[in-house]
Amino acid sequence: MMNQLNEHHLMMTRRHFFSRFGLGIGTAALASLLKENGYATALFQSNDAKPGLPDLPHFTPKAKRVIFLYQAGGPSQLELFDSKPLLEKQRGQNLPESIRMGQRLTGMTAYQSSWPTAPSIYKFAQHGQSGAWLSELLPHTAGIVDRLSFIKTMHTEQINHDPAITFSLTGFQLAGRPSLGSWVAYGLGSENKDLPEFIVMVSIGRTGGDQPLYDRLWGSGFLASRYQGVKFHNGPDPVLYLSNPPGIDKQVRRQFLDDLAELNRINAREFGDPEILSRVAQYEMAYRMQTSVPELTDLSKEPEKTLERYGPDARKPGTFAFNCILARRLAERGVRFIQLFHRGWDQHGDLPKNIIKQCLDTDQPSAALIMDLKERGLLEDTLIIWGGEFGRTVYSQGKLTADNYGRDHHPRCFTVWLAGGGIKPGISVGETDDFSYNIVRDPVHVHDLNATILHCLGIDHKKLTFKFQGRDFRLTDVHGSLVNQLL
Repeated sequence: MMNQLNEHHLMMTRRHFFSRFGLGIGTAALASLLKENGYATALFQSNDAKPGLPDLPHFTPKAKRVIFLYQAGGPSQLELFDSKPLLEKQRGQNLPESIRMGQRLTGMTAYQSSWPTAPSIYKFAQHGQSGAWLSELLPHTAGIVDRLSFIKTMHTEQINHDPAITFSLTGFQLAGRPSLGSWVAYGLGSENKDLPEFIVMVSIGRTGGDQPLYDRLWGSGFLASRYQGVKFHNGPDPVLYLSNPPGIDKQVRRQFLDDLAELNRINAREFGDPEILSRVAQYEMAYRMQTSVPELTDLSKEPEKTLERYGPDARKPGTFAFNCILARRLAERGVRFIQLFHRGWDQHGDLPKNIIKQCLDTDQPSAALIMDLKERGLLEDTLIIWGGEFGRTVYSQGKLTADNYGRDHHPRCFTVWLAGGGIKPGISVGETDDFSYNIVRDPVHVHDLNATILHCLGIDHKKLTFKFQGRDFRLTDVHGSLVNQLL
């Protein structure tokens, strides 16, 4: 059996060795090592120190915060944004090989005997001074179209949900890297000491949602755990285990946390592990959230006019509409990154029926959020993004009828829209072919979008890095160019 002395030696890290045995020189060495990884501030300053990296922002930001309305499952650009009137002449005909060009397909349609072209059954019209084309399924979005900018030519390499959504949010298709929100929290910190820098909410539409959303999608990866997204839940406890257990009042909890923090600081000095200090910071944040979260999630003082603007679901906790109101309230309170996931867009069958329900869930609240932020003077410095991990195919998955069809995953081109801080309103970037299958002009990769999001926040995506396993990592890896048309 290993004795305690040997076990202690085996647990000794390089940082621990220098800090213990190098005395003053070791402490300096430890501080230098931690500075390289952005931990020095957390370890050597008080808990009241302003979070974020000292050299950020790199330049004057246009946006102070982000609200990402993530439509998980892959909304169909053909039913919503990318009008293709010439497709009606191709109805039912096999998708030409000159268009598909040998693109790999998912296992759900690769073995179909044909790939019949399926035009959208919904009408499109131009709206606003910008003349942007929108489907009849989005009447509320049509009313704010001049405040939006559309990217019609988003593309990615990932053809299935998990690698695609992981890639869009972390810059890599395999799990383990920090999410976009975590990078922003790490770089800029929060403007509110009583709420986390990064908050996540998940809603499920009327159609349900069978695609899982793993917590790692808002995880901090190799960054300190304090930068991971905090997920708000439905029900009386929006943040799990935030409430005091029976028999524990606020004074007892405060004393308990003080004693626990002192034990953790002893361990931090002993082992030099910065994650211990992250743990202390998270305990303190949870304590402060006992007051800030109930006040945040209580909509009783919201004006009736505001609730009506967000639609009939605005009073129902857990709905997209309710979460949009919370997103605006979080933006008012200085939360840096707010991400709303709405599930249910994976429409391989019965698409016409199901996409109506998804739009009923999301169209009015999304538009209301834009107008609400505008009226409160927040849209100018809040960046809003609406979109998913990929689009849908022009050909039908399964049987094509006059009023029913499905669509498979399509990573070659899809649409997202942006609004607010740093974004030029009323424009469309890029063009797809007559089948909404290939990009004709101005392609925008996922890395390009993420680089542009960071730019609006005053961050040079090439300079926001973190050293891990001997390599400097960044959200956009070694890729990414700004979408200058949007800025």
